[in-house]
Parts: sequence; C-alpha cells; structure tokens
Amino acid sequence: MIFFCAMLTPTIKGFTLGASFIIAIGSQNAFVLRQGLRKEFVFTICTICFLCDAILILLGVGGFGQLVASSETLMLIARWGGALFLFFYGIRSFRSACKNEVMNVDASDKTASGQTWAVATTLALTLLNPHVYLDTVILLGSIAGQYPESERLFFAAGAVAASMVWFYGLGYGARILTPLFQKHLSWKILDVLIGTIMWGIAGGLIFS
Repeated sequence: MIFFCAMLTPTIKGFTLGASFIIAIGSQNAFVLRQGLRKEFVFTICTICFLCDAILILLGVGGFGQLVASSETLMLIARWGGALFLFFYGIRSFRSACKNEVMNVDASDKTASGQTWAVATTLALTLLNPHVYLDTVILLGSIAGQYPESERLFFAAGAVAASMVWFYGLGYGARILTPLFQKHLSWKILDVLIGTIMWGIAGGLIFS
C-alpha cells in the first residue's frame, strides 16, 4: 500500500503537469486538429507527436534539460528555424481560407498533401518549436529532478500518459465536429485561426 501511494503521487503529478503544458492552443495542436477533421493520416500524426513528446520528456527527466538550456546556439537555431517555418505555414493556411473547402476533400488535394508532407510538417511543428524543449525537457525535467530517483520514472510515465491521451483524443475526437465542418465558413474560420496562431507564435519566437 505504501509503495502504491509512493508510485501514484508522482504519476498523478506528472500527468497533471504534462497535460498543463501540452493542452494549449499552439501550432502543433492546431495541425493535429485540422488533420483529424480531414481524417488524413491521423494515427501517423498523433503517433509522431506522442513519441516525440515521450522521448523529450524522458530526456528531460534523465537530466538532458540542463544541457539543452546551456546551448545558446541550439536554442537560437530552433527559434529562428521554427519562426520561419511557422510564417510560411501561416501563409498556407490563409491561402487555404480563400478556397471553398468542406469536409469532403477531393483526391487531387490528398495527392498534393500526402503522407510524406504530413509527416514532415508534424516533425517540423514539433521539433522546430523551442517551446517544446522548454516545456518537456527543461521545465518537466527540472521539476522531476526534485523527486527522488526512485520516483522520477513514475513522474515521467504520468507526463507521457498525458501526451498520449491528449494527442490521440484530439486527433480522433475531432471527428465529432465533422457535421460542423461540412460548411465552407467553418473551414475558413479554422484556417484563419490556424494562420493567426502560426504567425503569433512565430512573432513570439522572434521578439521574445
């Protein structure tokens, strides 16, 4: 019973903190939501997001966070690279908002945005965002460092579980909104919102 309580407490705290960092309006979540609505490569995209989070969380808990935080060059490259990518993705979203798009996507659109594009975009939105490293590697890693070594693994397991629940829930739960996005206006609003989010985060990276 004592062991169970000792295991449960850091696991719950890890899940809660992990969820608080992951569940936010951001470029990665916006992309997962959009692909979930389109029902395109949902499992692949959710799995990439989850695995990237899991690896970064484990690296942070394992002490890698201090190394990342001390590398100004690495953070500088990630910041400017991420800002540039988000800027161009924002343009893509605004251009998409100008189209009369509905839930039923034609074959030509799927061919233009195939699985390779989806995987590359997911990796870019995940790994070119410095906030991902700040949240998962540095912040979660530093908090986990406050626990005894025997409890850090449970803390990491809780945070990883939060990531899994969120991304798969967001990707597949988006289908509930399918009737809403059978209207042109709904897609236009979503695309404008996503483009605004992308540009807002890009500006935050540049001027932070």
